Amino acid sequence: MGPPYTIGQLARAARVPTSTVRYYERRGLLRPATRTGSNYRVYRDEELDRLVFIRTAQATGFVLEDIATLLGLRDGATAPCQEVQSLIEERLGDVAARLQDLRQLKRSLESSLELCRRTERDGHCGVIETLSDASRRRPSRRHR
Repeated sequence: MGPPYTIGQLARAARVPTSTVRYYERRGLLRPATRTGSNYRVYRDEELDRLVFIRTAQATGFVLEDIATLLGLRDGATAPCQEVQSLIEERLGDVAARLQDLRQLKRSLESSLELCRRTERDGHCGVIETLSDASRRRPSRRHR
């Protein structure tokens, strides 16, 4: 077991800002092992491992709610593969939806680029005109 860590030392070891450590504490994902008599946080290697686990799970695509579940499963006594698979399937669904949105955005941008190139010859920008027309047609606010 390594020496105890202060919050700054823990953050440096995990390559995160101290504000991230505090945020994870507020979210209930991480706790200091103890506190000193002057109320400083003290962490051990176990908390460093937990912090690295959280960051790695985030980099994999899990959201903090998922990570809380994963930590609970990791700390439990049974093999949690079914629950982990369900979380992964849910994240894959989110990614598929985002990819669909991005494909639509790509088509829209390609169409805008084509319009811009086509109308440039006439000395104006069709994209700016289209956006301006849309902004003039915005719904009016109703006051009661």
